[in-house]
Amino acid sequence: MTCQQVEAAKSASMTDVKSPVPDPAPGAKAPGISRAIYGMPMFATLLAGDIRATVSWYTAGLGFIDLFTMLGPDGGPALVHLRRWQFQDLLVRPARGPVAPSSGCTLSFAAVYDELDALAGRARAHGGGRVDGPADTPWNTRDLTTADPDGNVVIFTAARPPQFADAAFSEQMRQRSGQ
Repeated sequence: MTCQQVEAAKSASMTDVKSPVPDPAPGAKAPGISRAIYGMPMFATLLAGDIRATVSWYTAGLGFIDLFTMLGPDGGPALVHLRRWQFQDLLVRPARGPVAPSSGCTLSFAAVYDELDALAGRARAHGGGRVDGPADTPWNTRDLTTADPDGNVVIFTAARPPQFADAAFSEQMRQRSGQ
């Protein structure tokens, strides 16, 4: 193979990876939650002042599942593995002392445009955290910003379907990408 053929093969193989995020369109459905155990390419670990309240916020309020809970020597949760979609994993551990609200770190999870209003309603009904939005952004997403009981900020972000996108911003991105 020539260098050009190798580069072309590498480029072509990158498009073979199927993202769990559906294309933005009205009525697009969120993928199901997998209970498979796999090597996680990325995850976040959150410390919780009240681990039960924090886990409840994410499961009952935001639709994550409790994939598994590891109990500590005192019989309480020492580690809780939460999951939303594939590769949207959070580990929650009890803090050893007071937890200061998030100081600049924000976690963002892909979402489906049509699910954000219901997700916001579910989280508001659950209580125990903060819910802002959903709101459209200048960069063609619709974002739901939440904060858990410890102040950790999690944003659910969905690409706006083409008919709801800002045409000027979309054109600017096409120009910058050379398309």
